[in-house]
Amino acid sequence: MKKAKLIFNSLWALAMVATVSFLISCGGDEEAAVELTIVSLNAGDDDLNGATSPDGVSTSAVITGIFSTDIDPATASSNVTLVSDFDDAEVAVTVEASGRSLKITPNEELFGGSLYILTIKAGLTSTKGKTLGTDLTRNFTTVGTFTPQNVVAHWTFEGNAEDQVGDFDADAEISITYTDSRNAAAGKAATFDGDVSIIEVPNGDKLMDGAEFTLAYWVKTNSEGHVNADGNPTGHFVMGLGAFNGFQTEIGGDYKFIKMPAMMEYGDGTLGTGGDLFWNGDGKTKDNEGWQGTTFNKTNSDLASTLKDTWMHYTYIFSASGKYREMYINGALVVRQEFALWPADSKEPTVVGLKFNSDAADVENVLAFGFVQSRGGTLWQNEPWGGYNFPTANHFKGKLDDVRIFSAAITAEEVKLMYDSEK
Repeated sequence: MKKAKLIFNSLWALAMVATVSFLISCGGDEEAAVELTIVSLNAGDDDLNGATSPDGVSTSAVITGIFSTDIDPATASSNVTLVSDFDDAEVAVTVEASGRSLKITPNEELFGGSLYILTIKAGLTSTKGKTLGTDLTRNFTTVGTFTPQNVVAHWTFEGNAEDQVGDFDADAEISITYTDSRNAAAGKAATFDGDVSIIEVPNGDKLMDGAEFTLAYWVKTNSEGHVNADGNPTGHFVMGLGAFNGFQTEIGGDYKFIKMPAMMEYGDGTLGTGGDLFWNGDGKTKDNEGWQGTTFNKTNSDLASTLKDTWMHYTYIFSASGKYREMYINGALVVRQEFALWPADSKEPTVVGLKFNSDAADVENVLAFGFVQSRGGTLWQNEPWGGYNFPTANHFKGKLDDVRIFSAAITAEEVKLMYDSEK
């Protein structure tokens, strides 16, 4: 009897061990069955997992995701991408997985005012072998304004004419005041009286010595009382570097055109402007009586509504490698000329870059804001429209802000993003 009881107890103990083992086994299966899903996703303090995509995200934000179960670190880096929308470029990131947390750190500061697309791919796997199953995509926009790369000079005019990027500080300011710009975020703008106001920046020739070039700025003319000696409306020389011997931008007194000549270097070492890059809204191209090489010319029968007494964003782009020059107004292309389409006997197809004409004895290598050239230049000095000492000449009257020069031909997408983020 005692032996039978011992056998019974042993069998009971074995049954209990088997039961516990079964329960543990079931518990393990239950844990392994937990699906891998996102619980929360943040860029800094901004929720990326909400109903709407956040804007105002810090350009240095670290992205953190929390998942339903532990992540296999070996699958983390290969299943995360961050892409900038404006150029479709993938951003280099460092990805770290620890427990249920996934940390994504951009290796460089993000562009301001830009849309980014984050994708956590379906292949992300838990430590129990469960995959995310489907791609998880979230968008966000960074705080601030967008500035493309390769800026060599930027004058913000926040109470002075210092270059915020390079070494091109102004060394002279005549009758300049600093007043409210286009919006609160833009701060102040340099304001010109249309009679004598001028800002001069030495060594301006260094700003245009290269194969690729972009000039961008915000401008608002002031037509009130801006007249010539005859009492008729006069034009605005917004800026100039030795006039056409470097580059200049001009808005007509009737507000029916805006133009920019710029000195180019040809393959044989000679110089020329190829004529002005000119927009008057007539829509003419090389195919219908327009200027040679012009492949696009936006039609606009009311340019004054864009050029007169209202804030406007202007961009000029030159590319020797691409053989073109372009003008954009308020983020949109208005004129494009392609040098390869000039006549076969012309030099324009051979352009190698922009270059200041240092042989011109009547101008200085000084960039002037508010006039076509610096005060020391003698070009057109006796012309009532072109001499600095004539108060009724084509002095610029109005506001100028955020002048940038790039050593690159920025893209159409970058132009629009810069405009959209700053307007």
